[in-house]
Amino acid sequence: MATTAKLPTPETLPADGMSRWGQFQPFSPISKERFRQLAKEGRAPQPIRLGIRCTMYPNRELHRWLADPVNYRADAA
Repeated sequence: MATTAKLPTPETLPADGMSRWGQFQPFSPISKERFRQLAKEGRAPQPIRLGIRCTMYPNRELHRWLADPVNYRADAA
């Protein structure tokens, strides 16, 4: 039986790049479902679909949202 090594959770969210929900979850003050609802309303970063089961979020937008979640508005693309 093979064992899998668990990677340590980073202490901070990288400023650049993209993250999946599981990478962002330790820094989020709300649940995944509430975050999805806010994104749908344009009040959280918009997800980027890379495949059927792969959704990512731009880290720069996640940092903007974390800095001021109440007043955040997604940019109209």
